[in-house]
Amino acid sequence: MSSQPKIVFMPHANIQYSQLAPERRAWVVENCYRPLFELVRETGSRIAFEASGRTLEVMDETHPEVLQLLRKLVGEGLIEPVGSPFIHIMLTNVPPEVGLDTLKHGLDAWEKYVGVRPETGWNPECGWASWLPDAYLEAGFKTLVMDADSFFLSFPEIRQATGLSYDVQGHSNKNHLFKIEDYIADKPDFLRYLTNPSVAPNGLQLIFRSDCMANPMLWYLMGATEGMRDEPVSLEEIRTMLGKWLSRIAASNGSFIMPYAEDAEYIGSSAYFYVKQFNQARFFEPEPGSVERFRDLLRTARELGYEFSTPSRVIASAGQMLPNDFIDNIENGVAWHGGTAKAWANTEYSRLFDPVCRSIFDGVEALRKRLGTTPEVDQAMKAVTSAYVSDSRWPPLPTSPGRFNVRETIDDLYAANDLLAKAMEQGGIGAKRAIYSPSLMRTQIRLIESILMERKYFGEEA
Repeated sequence: MSSQPKIVFMPHANIQYSQLAPERRAWVVENCYRPLFELVRETGSRIAFEASGRTLEVMDETHPEVLQLLRKLVGEGLIEPVGSPFIHIMLTNVPPEVGLDTLKHGLDAWEKYVGVRPETGWNPECGWASWLPDAYLEAGFKTLVMDADSFFLSFPEIRQATGLSYDVQGHSNKNHLFKIEDYIADKPDFLRYLTNPSVAPNGLQLIFRSDCMANPMLWYLMGATEGMRDEPVSLEEIRTMLGKWLSRIAASNGSFIMPYAEDAEYIGSSAYFYVKQFNQARFFEPEPGSVERFRDLLRTARELGYEFSTPSRVIASAGQMLPNDFIDNIENGVAWHGGTAKAWANTEYSRLFDPVCRSIFDGVEALRKRLGTTPEVDQAMKAVTSAYVSDSRWPPLPTSPGRFNVRETIDDLYAANDLLAKAMEQGGIGAKRAIYSPSLMRTQIRLIESILMERKYFGEEA
């Protein structure tokens, strides 16, 4: 492989997005994923692409030809597949057993639909807890894409210099993370973690992404100002940014940067941009110009002398990797964008859903001990995992998930409970309700259903 500085673009896909109505998911496959894959094919640009197992499943159900194009590009080596949980969940907010099960299920989906088992993993929302590196290794991954901003904010000197802090009620510090870049710009000892792969104490390989590069690129893709700027981010600003990182790669004895590890849905639609940035009830509006602007990003990187690469190729060409004993210092419960996973756990939806999910999961574990892993118990585990989906719990007031996001989780809870009832009857222990009581749990699900379905949701007409 060449010594040319490498650049990794990794759009990641989540079809279970908050406020993405089920009937509109096919539109996203057609107008976001398809143009991305076609752009890769046309330009010959090597990228990484992450998708949850459920996303792959919906691609297969709605546009199998798009899935076939992905499969072809993976086979040609133009796209490196990146795996994740089958269900888009905040891993740090679920029992580790649920996290491990859905990571394996996600790999199974890639093998089923694309014919490969990815070795590089993505952690939805980059929520952090100490058990995650071991879980990814146990699931079958060799490499994990990490969030550099939460990593850097684990260093007291950077926290002090930037003035950034965490709060479980905080949405994010996304537009203030440039302060990290300002502080580390002339500090190779920090920069090197963005320009070199590293390795965790347990052997998991790590590469880092940062909003200091991804956020300007996102604003460029959206072509937006919305009172935040006089003019949209220009391509010249992106060129200048990427040029700065060429010198930073050299100064830190690095080999690559990963400037875009952001939502694939921003290529072709506005996705969640206006909700996240401005609390506006605007979801997944067509944004065809962003496809060409993504092409501009690729062309600019090529003109500056970057070589398009992927996580596995970066690691293969790195030689010796940096030992990284600092990941245990990343704060338990943080997430990307300078936000926290615990913010997701503290919305009114989480406070209603999570105890019910936990009770049903405990029922799954209890029946596994009594009956073993029967088909019904295994299906109940998949259903309760689906009920843990993060986007039925986010965002906090004054915004909210969609009514349909919440409805899907309620339906998953009913399904999981019914499956456990069936397992108990088939196992001859239907009367042993001290182990698990499906009838009582059904009333608890009905209670939260009545509370949640009676409220009005963000974006609904008055």
